Amino acid sequence: MKRILFAAVGLLSLAGAVNAATLDEVKARGSVNCGVSQGLPGFSSPNDKNEWGGLDVDFCRAIAAAIFNDPAKVKFSPLSAKDRFTALTSGAIDVLSRNTTWTMSRDTTLGFNFAGVIYYDGQGFLVRKALGLKSAKELQGASICVQTGTSNELNVSDFFRSNNMKNGEVIAFGTIDETVKAYESGRCDVFTADRSQLAAVRLKLTNAADHVILPETISKEPLGPLVRHGDDQWFDLVKWVYFALLNAEELGVTQKNVDEQVNSQNPDVKRLLGTDGKYGEGIGLTADWAVRIIKATGNYGEIYDRNVGPATPLGIERGLNNLWNKGGIQYGMPVR
Repeated sequence: MKRILFAAVGLLSLAGAVNAATLDEVKARGSVNCGVSQGLPGFSSPNDKNEWGGLDVDFCRAIAAAIFNDPAKVKFSPLSAKDRFTALTSGAIDVLSRNTTWTMSRDTTLGFNFAGVIYYDGQGFLVRKALGLKSAKELQGASICVQTGTSNELNVSDFFRSNNMKNGEVIAFGTIDETVKAYESGRCDVFTADRSQLAAVRLKLTNAADHVILPETISKEPLGPLVRHGDDQWFDLVKWVYFALLNAEELGVTQKNVDEQVNSQNPDVKRLLGTDGKYGEGIGLTADWAVRIIKATGNYGEIYDRNVGPATPLGIERGLNNLWNKGGIQYGMPVR
Protein backbone atom coordinates (compact mmCIF):
# COMPACT_ATOMS: atom_id res chain seq x y z
CA MET A 1 0.00 0.00 0.00
CA LYS A 2 2.84 2.37 0.89
CA ARG A 3 4.55 1.63 -2.43
CA ILE A 4 1.33 2.52 -4.28
CA LEU A 5 1.02 5.77 -2.34
CA PHE A 6 4.65 6.69 -3.00
CA ALA A 7 4.18 5.91 -6.69
CA ALA A 8 1.06 8.10 -6.82
CA VAL A 9 2.89 10.96 -5.12
CA GLY A 10 5.75 10.54 -7.58
CA LEU A 11 3.39 10.72 -10.56
CA LEU A 12 1.71 13.81 -9.15
CA SER A 13 5.07 15.47 -8.62
CA LEU A 14 6.12 14.62 -12.17
CA ALA A 15 2.84 16.01 -13.54
CA GLY A 16 3.34 19.19 -11.55
CA ALA A 17 6.85 19.58 -12.93
CA VAL A 18 5.63 19.11 -16.51
CA ASN A 19 2.75 21.51 -16.05
CA ALA A 20 5.06 24.18 -14.68
CA ALA A 21 7.29 24.05 -17.76
CA THR A 22 6.20 27.28 -19.47
CA LEU A 23 6.48 29.49 -16.39
CA ASP A 24 9.88 28.01 -15.59
CA GLU A 25 11.06 28.61 -19.16
CA VAL A 26 9.77 32.19 -19.12
CA LYS A 27 11.53 32.91 -15.81
CA ALA A 28 14.78 31.35 -17.05
CA ARG A 29 14.59 33.30 -20.31
CA GLY A 30 13.78 36.55 -18.52
CA SER A 31 10.90 37.56 -20.78
CA VAL A 32 7.50 36.55 -22.13
CA ASN A 33 7.31 35.71 -25.85
CA CYS A 34 4.04 37.22 -27.03
CA GLY A 35 2.48 36.82 -30.47
CA VAL A 36 0.64 39.90 -31.74
CA SER A 37 -0.76 41.20 -35.03
CA GLN A 38 1.36 42.68 -37.78
CA GLY A 39 -0.05 46.11 -37.10
CA LEU A 40 -3.60 46.81 -35.92
CA PRO A 41 -3.96 50.29 -34.37
CA GLY A 42 -5.46 50.23 -30.90
CA PHE A 43 -4.78 46.53 -30.41
CA SER A 44 -1.18 45.77 -31.38
CA SER A 45 0.97 47.98 -33.54
CA PRO A 46 4.45 49.56 -33.37
CA ASN A 47 5.06 53.31 -33.46
CA ASP A 48 7.80 55.04 -35.45
CA LYS A 49 10.31 54.05 -32.73
CA ASN A 50 9.22 50.39 -33.05
CA GLU A 51 7.61 50.55 -29.61
CA TRP A 52 4.56 48.29 -29.44
CA GLY A 53 1.26 49.53 -28.06
CA GLY A 54 -2.38 48.53 -27.91
CA LEU A 55 -4.92 46.59 -25.87
CA ASP A 56 -3.46 43.17 -26.78
CA VAL A 57 0.06 44.46 -26.17
CA ASP A 58 -0.86 45.81 -22.73
CA PHE A 59 -2.26 42.41 -21.80
CA CYS A 60 1.14 40.85 -22.52
CA ARG A 61 2.80 43.59 -20.50
CA ALA A 62 0.43 42.75 -17.62
CA ILE A 63 1.63 39.12 -17.73
CA ALA A 64 5.25 40.27 -17.65
CA ALA A 65 4.52 42.60 -14.73
CA ALA A 66 2.88 39.77 -12.77
CA ILE A 67 5.92 37.54 -13.24
CA PHE A 68 8.87 39.95 -13.28
CA ASN A 69 7.47 43.19 -11.81
CA ASP A 70 8.58 44.72 -15.11
CA PRO A 71 6.12 45.23 -18.01
CA ALA A 72 9.01 45.73 -20.43
CA LYS A 73 10.12 42.11 -20.19
CA VAL A 74 8.17 41.05 -23.27
CA LYS A 75 9.34 40.10 -26.75
CA PHE A 76 6.68 40.81 -29.37
CA SER A 77 6.40 38.62 -32.47
CA PRO A 78 4.21 40.10 -35.24
CA LEU A 79 2.21 37.28 -36.83
CA SER A 80 -0.19 36.99 -39.73
CA ALA A 81 -3.56 35.30 -39.24
CA LYS A 82 -2.23 32.35 -41.23
CA ASP A 83 0.95 31.88 -39.16
CA ARG A 84 -0.30 32.67 -35.65
CA PHE A 85 -1.33 29.16 -34.62
CA THR A 86 1.84 27.50 -35.91
CA ALA A 87 3.91 29.90 -33.81
CA LEU A 88 1.99 28.96 -30.67
CA THR A 89 2.02 25.21 -31.35
CA SER A 90 5.76 25.20 -32.05
CA GLY A 91 6.59 27.01 -28.81
CA ALA A 92 7.97 30.08 -30.61
CA ILE A 93 5.60 32.15 -28.45
CA ASP A 94 4.23 31.58 -24.95
CA VAL A 95 0.92 33.33 -25.48
CA LEU A 96 -0.98 34.58 -28.52
CA SER A 97 -2.58 37.95 -27.80
CA ARG A 98 -3.82 38.92 -31.22
CA ASN A 99 -7.48 39.54 -32.23
CA THR A 100 -8.26 35.81 -32.35
CA THR A 101 -11.83 34.50 -32.18
CA TRP A 102 -12.65 31.81 -29.63
CA THR A 103 -14.25 28.97 -31.60
CA MET A 104 -14.88 25.31 -30.80
CA SER A 105 -12.40 23.96 -33.34
CA ARG A 106 -9.60 26.23 -32.14
CA ASP A 107 -10.35 25.35 -28.53
CA THR A 108 -10.44 21.59 -29.13
CA THR A 109 -8.90 20.21 -32.32
CA LEU A 110 -6.04 22.75 -32.58
CA GLY A 111 -4.89 22.12 -29.02
CA PHE A 112 -5.30 25.56 -27.47
CA ASN A 113 -6.92 27.08 -24.38
CA PHE A 114 -8.51 30.53 -24.53
CA ALA A 115 -7.83 32.45 -21.32
CA GLY A 116 -10.85 34.73 -21.61
CA VAL A 117 -12.54 37.23 -23.89
CA ILE A 118 -10.52 40.42 -23.79
CA TYR A 119 -12.74 42.06 -26.41
CA TYR A 120 -16.27 41.11 -27.52
CA ASP A 121 -16.57 41.87 -31.22
CA GLY A 122 -18.50 40.93 -34.34
CA GLN A 123 -17.84 40.90 -38.08
CA GLY A 124 -18.95 43.82 -40.23
CA PHE A 125 -18.45 45.43 -43.65
CA LEU A 126 -16.54 48.54 -44.74
CA VAL A 127 -17.62 50.21 -48.01
CA ARG A 128 -17.13 53.44 -49.89
CA LYS A 129 -19.72 56.10 -49.12
CA ALA A 130 -19.99 56.77 -52.85
CA LEU A 131 -21.74 53.41 -53.30
CA GLY A 132 -24.67 54.78 -51.32
CA LEU A 133 -25.23 51.53 -49.44
CA LYS A 134 -27.21 51.56 -46.20
CA SER A 135 -27.27 47.87 -45.34
CA ALA A 136 -25.19 44.73 -45.76
CA LYS A 137 -28.25 43.16 -47.35
CA GLU A 138 -27.52 45.34 -50.40
CA LEU A 139 -24.18 43.60 -51.00
CA GLN A 140 -25.55 40.89 -53.29
CA GLY A 141 -22.96 40.05 -55.96
CA ALA A 142 -20.33 42.39 -54.49
CA SER A 143 -16.63 41.50 -54.53
CA ILE A 144 -15.31 41.17 -50.97
CA CYS A 145 -11.76 41.42 -49.63
CA VAL A 146 -10.84 39.18 -46.66
CA GLN A 147 -7.65 38.10 -44.94
CA THR A 148 -6.50 34.50 -45.27
CA GLY A 149 -6.57 32.36 -42.13
CA THR A 150 -9.54 34.06 -40.50
CA SER A 151 -13.14 32.97 -39.92
CA ASN A 152 -14.36 35.86 -42.11
CA GLU A 153 -14.86 33.83 -45.30
CA LEU A 154 -17.16 31.31 -43.61
CA ASN A 155 -19.11 34.09 -41.88
CA VAL A 156 -19.68 35.91 -45.18
CA SER A 157 -20.85 32.71 -46.83
CA ASP A 158 -23.22 31.99 -43.94
CA PHE A 159 -24.61 35.55 -44.03
CA PHE A 160 -25.29 35.50 -47.77
CA ARG A 161 -26.84 32.04 -47.64
CA SER A 162 -29.08 32.80 -44.65
CA ASN A 163 -30.36 35.96 -46.38
CA ASN A 164 -30.89 34.24 -49.76
CA MET A 165 -28.33 36.55 -51.37
CA LYS A 166 -26.09 35.78 -54.32
CA ASN A 167 -22.53 35.50 -53.06
CA GLY A 168 -20.06 37.62 -55.00
CA GLU A 169 -16.34 37.07 -55.47
CA VAL A 170 -14.45 36.60 -52.19
CA ILE A 171 -10.79 37.54 -52.60
CA ALA A 172 -8.36 36.47 -49.85
CA PHE A 173 -4.99 38.07 -49.11
CA GLY A 174 -2.14 36.92 -46.88
CA THR A 175 -1.70 39.99 -44.67
CA ILE A 176 -3.86 42.82 -43.37
CA ASP A 177 -1.80 45.40 -45.28
CA GLU A 178 -2.27 43.51 -48.56
CA THR A 179 -6.00 43.30 -47.92
CA VAL A 180 -6.30 47.00 -47.15
CA LYS A 181 -4.27 47.92 -50.22
CA ALA A 182 -6.48 45.77 -52.44
CA TYR A 183 -9.64 47.37 -51.06
CA GLU A 184 -8.34 50.92 -51.38
CA SER A 185 -7.14 50.31 -54.94
CA GLY A 186 -10.62 49.18 -55.96
CA ARG A 187 -9.78 45.50 -56.33
CA CYS A 188 -12.95 44.77 -54.35
CA ASP A 189 -16.11 46.63 -53.35
CA VAL A 190 -16.13 45.63 -49.70
CA PHE A 191 -13.67 44.96 -46.90
CA THR A 192 -14.91 42.57 -44.22
CA ALA A 193 -13.38 41.86 -40.81
CA ASP A 194 -14.19 42.29 -37.13
CA ARG A 195 -15.77 45.69 -36.53
CA SER A 196 -12.90 46.79 -34.28
CA GLN A 197 -10.46 45.89 -37.08
CA LEU A 198 -12.54 47.84 -39.59
CA ALA A 199 -12.35 50.91 -37.33
CA ALA A 200 -8.56 50.53 -37.26
CA VAL A 201 -8.32 49.87 -41.01
CA ARG A 202 -10.41 52.95 -41.77
CA LEU A 203 -7.76 55.08 -40.07
CA LYS A 204 -5.14 53.72 -42.50
CA LEU A 205 -7.04 54.79 -45.62
CA THR A 206 -6.04 57.94 -47.50
CA ASN A 207 -9.45 59.55 -46.97
CA ALA A 208 -11.09 57.86 -43.99
CA ALA A 209 -14.21 60.04 -44.30
CA ASP A 210 -14.94 58.50 -47.72
CA HIS A 211 -15.63 55.11 -46.15
CA VAL A 212 -18.32 53.86 -43.79
CA ILE A 213 -18.93 50.72 -41.71
CA LEU A 214 -22.37 49.29 -42.45
CA PRO A 215 -24.69 48.80 -39.41
CA GLU A 216 -25.00 45.01 -39.44
CA THR A 217 -22.92 42.77 -37.19
CA ILE A 218 -23.08 39.32 -38.79
CA SER A 219 -21.27 37.13 -36.26
CA LYS A 220 -20.08 36.70 -32.71
CA GLU A 221 -16.33 37.28 -32.47
CA PRO A 222 -15.15 36.81 -28.87
CA LEU A 223 -11.48 37.78 -29.10
CA GLY A 224 -9.04 36.57 -26.50
CA PRO A 225 -5.53 35.43 -25.62
CA LEU A 226 -4.69 31.76 -25.91
CA VAL A 227 -2.07 29.27 -24.78
CA ARG A 228 -1.20 25.66 -25.59
CA HIS A 229 -3.02 22.71 -24.06
CA GLY A 230 -1.13 20.71 -21.46
CA ASP A 231 0.25 23.36 -19.10
CA ASP A 232 -2.45 24.11 -16.57
CA GLN A 233 -0.31 26.36 -14.40
CA TRP A 234 0.52 28.66 -17.32
CA PHE A 235 -3.09 28.61 -18.48
CA ASP A 236 -4.23 29.55 -14.97
CA LEU A 237 -1.68 32.36 -14.74
CA VAL A 238 -2.69 33.96 -18.05
CA LYS A 239 -6.39 33.52 -17.22
CA TRP A 240 -6.09 35.12 -13.79
CA VAL A 241 -4.11 38.08 -15.12
CA TYR A 242 -7.19 38.77 -17.25
CA PHE A 243 -9.57 38.34 -14.30
CA ALA A 244 -7.38 40.58 -12.11
CA LEU A 245 -7.69 43.43 -14.63
CA LEU A 246 -11.49 43.14 -14.60
CA ASN A 247 -11.79 42.76 -10.83
CA ALA A 248 -9.55 45.77 -10.29
CA GLU A 249 -11.82 47.95 -12.42
CA GLU A 250 -14.95 46.71 -10.66
CA LEU A 251 -13.39 47.36 -7.25
CA GLY A 252 -12.13 50.82 -8.21
CA VAL A 253 -8.45 49.89 -7.97
CA THR A 254 -6.48 51.97 -10.46
CA GLN A 255 -2.91 52.60 -11.51
CA LYS A 256 -2.92 55.81 -9.45
CA ASN A 257 -4.51 54.53 -6.25
CA VAL A 258 -3.26 50.93 -6.01
CA ASP A 259 -0.65 51.78 -3.34
CA GLU A 260 -3.37 53.40 -1.24
CA GLN A 261 -5.80 50.52 -1.89
CA VAL A 262 -3.30 48.06 -0.41
CA ASN A 263 -4.51 49.38 2.96
CA SER A 264 -8.19 48.88 2.08
CA GLN A 265 -10.39 46.98 4.52
CA ASN A 266 -12.66 45.73 1.71
CA PRO A 267 -12.29 41.91 1.79
CA ASP A 268 -12.44 41.63 -2.01
CA VAL A 269 -9.72 44.26 -2.44
CA LYS A 270 -7.57 42.64 0.23
CA ARG A 271 -7.72 39.24 -1.47
CA LEU A 272 -7.02 40.74 -4.91
CA LEU A 273 -4.04 42.77 -3.69
CA GLY A 274 -2.59 39.98 -1.55
CA THR A 275 -3.00 41.39 1.95
CA ASP A 276 -5.42 38.58 2.83
CA GLY A 277 -4.48 35.08 1.72
CA LYS A 278 -1.80 33.75 -0.58
CA TYR A 279 -3.73 33.35 -3.80
CA GLY A 280 -0.72 34.12 -5.96
CA GLU A 281 0.88 30.85 -4.93
CA GLY A 282 -1.75 28.95 -6.92
CA ILE A 283 -0.35 30.40 -10.15
CA GLY A 284 3.30 30.23 -9.17
CA LEU A 285 3.59 33.87 -8.09
CA THR A 286 3.80 35.88 -4.87
CA ALA A 287 0.86 37.37 -2.98
CA ASP A 288 1.21 40.84 -4.53
CA TRP A 289 0.97 39.60 -8.15
CA ALA A 290 -2.07 41.77 -8.93
CA VAL A 291 -0.49 44.89 -7.42
CA ARG A 292 2.36 44.55 -9.90
CA ILE A 293 -0.08 44.22 -12.79
CA ILE A 294 -2.18 47.25 -11.88
CA LYS A 295 0.86 49.45 -11.22
CA ALA A 296 2.23 48.58 -14.65
CA THR A 297 -0.85 48.77 -16.88
CA GLY A 298 -3.83 49.96 -14.86
CA ASN A 299 -7.09 48.00 -14.75
CA TYR A 300 -9.08 46.73 -17.74
CA GLY A 301 -11.03 49.99 -18.11
CA GLU A 302 -7.84 52.05 -18.11
CA ILE A 303 -6.29 49.80 -20.75
CA TYR A 304 -9.44 49.98 -22.88
CA ASP A 305 -9.79 53.76 -22.66
CA ARG A 306 -6.10 54.34 -23.37
CA ASN A 307 -6.03 52.23 -26.52
CA VAL A 308 -9.44 52.01 -28.18
CA GLY A 309 -11.89 54.10 -26.12
CA PRO A 310 -13.97 57.15 -27.10
CA ALA A 311 -11.07 59.59 -26.57
CA THR A 312 -8.76 57.68 -28.97
CA PRO A 313 -8.70 57.88 -32.78
CA LEU A 314 -10.70 54.62 -32.93
CA GLY A 315 -13.39 56.11 -30.69
CA ILE A 316 -15.03 52.79 -29.74
CA GLU A 317 -17.65 52.91 -26.98
CA ARG A 318 -17.42 50.20 -24.31
CA GLY A 319 -20.73 48.52 -25.25
CA LEU A 320 -20.54 44.79 -24.51
CA ASN A 321 -17.03 45.33 -23.18
CA ASN A 322 -18.31 47.30 -20.22
CA LEU A 323 -18.48 45.60 -16.85
CA TRP A 324 -21.46 43.37 -16.11
CA ASN A 325 -22.80 45.90 -13.58
CA LYS A 326 -22.55 48.76 -16.08
CA GLY A 327 -24.53 47.31 -18.97
CA GLY A 328 -21.80 45.11 -20.48
CA ILE A 329 -20.85 41.46 -20.13
CA GLN A 330 -17.25 41.65 -18.90
CA TYR A 331 -16.98 39.72 -15.67
CA GLY A 332 -13.96 38.81 -13.54
CA MET A 333 -14.10 35.57 -11.57
CA PRO A 334 -13.75 36.19 -7.81
CA VAL A 335 -10.45 35.91 -5.97
CA ARG A 336 -11.34 33.75 -2.98
